[in-house]
Amino acid sequence: MPTTLPVPIEFRLPQGWLPARPEEFAQPEVAFAAVHPRPDAGFTANITIDGGFPKDGVTLVEIADASVEQLRGFAESVELVHRREVGSEDAPALTQRLSFAVVADGVRHELAQSQVYLSLVDTEDPHKRAMIRLALTATETQHDEVLADFQDFVRTVRPTDTGAES
Repeated sequence: MPTTLPVPIEFRLPQGWLPARPEEFAQPEVAFAAVHPRPDAGFTANITIDGGFPKDGVTLVEIADASVEQLRGFAESVELVHRREVGSEDAPALTQRLSFAVVADGVRHELAQSQVYLSLVDTEDPHKRAMIRLALTATETQHDEVLADFQDFVRTVRPTDTGAES
C-alpha cells in the first residue's frame, strides 16, 4: 500500500509514461510511481515520489546523504556523481545523481538515479516544512534518454490545496 505525501501535490506525467500499480512497487515509502513504456536490458525506468516531515533543523543535504546511505544498504558500488543545491531561501531544493548496481533475478543492472528534493510549506501549518523527493531510476545507458522526460515532469510538480494528485 503506498504511503501518502506530507503535502498534497499535483503533476503531469511525461507522454507515454504509465502509472504503476501499487503492487508493482515493494517500497512502502513510495506514494506514487510511474514506469517508462520501454524497458532497457530487462529493467524498466521509473519515476517515484515520496516525502515526509523532516525534523527541525535537518537540511536537504542531510536528507540526501541519508538517501545515499540507505541505497548502500541494498545496492553495490553506490557513487554520488553530482549534487547541487538549487531554489531559493524560501523554497530550497537539491538535485543529485547517483550511480549504483543491483542484482535482480540473478541479473546485474548498472543503474543511475536522479533525485530532486523539494522543501514545501505545509498548507495546514505554515511553520512546518515538508520534503518531497522525486526520483528517476534507469539503466546507465537509458538514463540520459529519459532524463528530459523527468525534468519536464519535475517542472509540473506543484503543491495543491485540493489534496488531489493527477
